[in-house]
Amino acid sequence: MDYFESGYFKYKGNQLFCEDIPLIEIAEELGTPTYVYSKSFFIDRYNEFDKAFAGFDHQIFFACKSNFNLSVIKAFIDAGSGVDVNSEGELIRAMKAGASSRKLIMSGVGKTQSEIKLALENDLLMIKAESEEEILLINEIAGSLNTTARVAIRVNPDVDAKTHPYISTGLAKNKFGVDASTALRLFKMQKYLRNIKYTGIDMHIGSQITKVEPFVEAIEKLGELFLKVKSEGIALEHIDLGGGIGVAYNNEKTFSIEEYAKAVMPVLKKLNCKAFFEPGRYLTANGGILIAQVLYTKKNLDKNFIITDGAMNDLLRPSMYGAYHHVQPLTLTKNKNDITADVVGPVCESGDFLAKNVRITECRRGEYIAVLSTGAYGMVMSSNYNMRRRPAEVLVEGKNFKVVRRRETFEHLLKDEISLL
Repeated sequence: MDYFESGYFKYKGNQLFCEDIPLIEIAEELGTPTYVYSKSFFIDRYNEFDKAFAGFDHQIFFACKSNFNLSVIKAFIDAGSGVDVNSEGELIRAMKAGASSRKLIMSGVGKTQSEIKLALENDLLMIKAESEEEILLINEIAGSLNTTARVAIRVNPDVDAKTHPYISTGLAKNKFGVDASTALRLFKMQKYLRNIKYTGIDMHIGSQITKVEPFVEAIEKLGELFLKVKSEGIALEHIDLGGGIGVAYNNEKTFSIEEYAKAVMPVLKKLNCKAFFEPGRYLTANGGILIAQVLYTKKNLDKNFIITDGAMNDLLRPSMYGAYHHVQPLTLTKNKNDITADVVGPVCESGDFLAKNVRITECRRGEYIAVLSTGAYGMVMSSNYNMRRRPAEVLVEGKNFKVVRRRETFEHLLKDEISLL
């Protein structure tokens, strides 16, 4: 089989390491399944993005929906990042991690009154509005608080991002944002909205986009609208390009952040404003793995199965999207054959798998595997289905590692239930 390695996850001798920590050490000390993250990957990736736009007025906001562990958020805050939140819970997490209110933005197509109120009470840099009714509600709540809400409008540029339909957000048929003509009308309403100050135009056309052309098309459309709005005397301060930059899960051909910057910079320079970015997956996906232990192996006719203690409740992407995650052993062993197998979990669903029909070195009961590229949309999408405890999370930095979220206990899962006895 092919063994994927990087400067952050690589074999030394026969053991897979995260930075300078042998992963077998974490597996044996903490048990499995366990998520392991490389802090150096996160910071290097952030600095790479930031450097690509050096010399241009910009701000990166880590999209914490991709990985909302408090220590992960704090790592990005310490590096200089703002935080993009999508719910009341994410806002509370970001503030607990130490985010400055003026480097926090709130997204979301269906914000509740309590979420809007919390954002205004904490003086967030902006709220990204996605409908006329939401704008009117923000104005009403801001009035009741005797404050002015800084608001940007999310525009749906009707651009096909050529990605999985479940993570495409920039087409007219998608639920997100408003069309350009509606956005222009809403911007012109500002003179009637006493408690709103429009500050920018935003977009997010999808996730895991591997070609730069959809971004260029969308930004050009957004730029035209930006200039129209400014010509109406509305002083916009920023354009938000969102996130969605694709990463390699399985040798996909993607573009570099330098290529992205080179492609969008000509449009940005014409607008004379600040640029916002909201990367999530780009900053975290390939900085994490999920360790699982092999429980059993078996063969049904010609079909091989490797049954692990990692399941769809721990990592939902393969079951939900048919997403690919490379699987390889923590320990390399000589004189083993490669087989084609399904790597599956113990959950009572036929859709419970981590990988299907993959070439993998034969595994034995008790051995450990690593599921790669799980730093984004892994733990945040986990659940307690089958009353399974969600995994522990570990952050590695050089020769040290810290447990940044303990494995759940059954007592924890039961503590909020009301007895009917």
